[in-house]
This record gives sequence, C-alpha cells and structure tokens, in this order.
Amino acid sequence: MLDAGQPQDALNRAAPAAQRGERSLSRSPIGWLRDVVVAIALALLIIAFVYQPVKVEGTSMAPHLVDQQRIFVNKFVYKFEPIERGDIVVFRYPIDPRKSFIKRVVGLPGELVEIRGGRVLINGQPLREEYVPAEESDHDDFPPLRLPANHYFVLGDHRRSSNDSRTWGTVHRQHIYGKAVFAYWPPERFGPIETTNGTK
Repeated sequence: MLDAGQPQDALNRAAPAAQRGERSLSRSPIGWLRDVVVAIALALLIIAFVYQPVKVEGTSMAPHLVDQQRIFVNKFVYKFEPIERGDIVVFRYPIDPRKSFIKRVVGLPGELVEIRGGRVLINGQPLREEYVPAEESDHDDFPPLRLPANHYFVLGDHRRSSNDSRTWGTVHRQHIYGKAVFAYWPPERFGPIETTNGTK
C-alpha cells in the first residue's frame, strides 16, 4: 500500500502498473488447456517409464491378489532400494523368460530356507505368515536350501495351488523387474498393495 504522503504523479504511475499486473495474472482458456495437456503428457510419461500395468492371472496369490485383478508395478524401485522379504514381485519365469510370474519373496540371499509340514523356516526359525490363510496352506515339506548370492526364494500365498520356488527353484535378481505397488481394478480393490516381511 502506498504512503498517503506520496506525490500524486507517483500514484498515477502506480495505477497502470498494478492494472498490468492484474492482467498478467489472468489466463486465457487456451493457456489453461495447454497447461492441462502438458501435465497429462508428463503424467503418462511417468507411468510409462516408472509404472507398468499388469493383469494378475490365476489364484496363486489369493486372497491378497485375485484372478484378473489389475495392478501397477514399480519398475524402478529396486534400483534404489533392496528387495525385502514380504515384497510381492513380478519376474521373468526362470524356465521360460518369455513369461512373467508374480509371487511373494520369502527367502533372501544367503539364508537357509526349509519347509516342514507347510511351515516355512528361515535359518531354522519359523516364519509367521499372516498373509497365508489357514485354508490355503498345505503340509508339504521342502529340504533345506542355502540361497546363493543374488537369489530369492518366492512363494504364492495360495500354497495349495502355487507353482513357485518349491517346484522350479530360486529367482535370480536379474529376473526380478518390478514390485507390485497399487491395485486399480476392480474398483473394490482400488488402493496401495500392502506387504509384510513376516515376523519370525
């Protein structure tokens, strides 16, 4: 606000400047439309290069993920942070890299993994897996296996109907290309995908 004692000619010069400032703040519809288009284009680029839409096929991750559910996979997260137990990862099927699988990481490199009567043991200690419903578990055994460097032991949550590391072995780090982070379809499952590391 100008001082009341300021000369009149200063007041006269100030008024047009203020009016010019007000006009500069106004935007034409074309300007707003251009900004919206640029924002949408940037968002699509981020989604295209960082996130990949994936359709879940089968019931091996039920009830956490269901058949035909659509999710986003973060393709860059593991360039900045390590793969952790409990992560739901998407990877190239070791036997046929043309196919992609989605499973939960249970065993980490260097760990001793064993399954006794359906109970997963990590370095001899039972792993609490609250994400595996009792009705979906099994009572099978898996002999002790020391995971090599850069190899992960992955299992489906629906143990009775999952084709996983118990059948075809571990997954090398280079085959894991993303982490499941967000579900967008169906609407009732919309939201972030929670993971748990399983408390021993």
